[in-house]
Amino acid sequence: MKEYKEFDKYIQIEDFKNPLCRKYQTKEGDIFYIEPIFYTMLCTFKDHHKDQFSRILDEMDRVVKVNHKVLFAGSFENPFAIVDDDFVILEIFDITDKLNIFVEDKSRGSDYGD
Repeated sequence: MKEYKEFDKYIQIEDFKNPLCRKYQTKEGDIFYIEPIFYTMLCTFKDHHKDQFSRILDEMDRVVKVNHKVLFAGSFENPFAIVDDDFVILEIFDITDKLNIFVEDKSRGSDYGD
């Protein structure tokens, strides 16, 4: 499984119920999961906004400290991880939109056939 080096400062906990997700615990005892899809999207922001990446990680830290149990999911509506109901489920855009950090969508519709 790929290393999530950005989260090395936390205790990684093996979770047999969610073998493809990373589970971490802070020094204060707060728990959070990172789904692979969330991590991929996080890396996209790192590639596009290197200068803002530490702000994203800081906001993730803040959210975990406030909520104590967080699932960073690829999709709020269809989370991959199995967690208890007391977990707050957040997508990458819940973090980045609040910070006004956006991935610019440079795609546009095709003029073909007009």
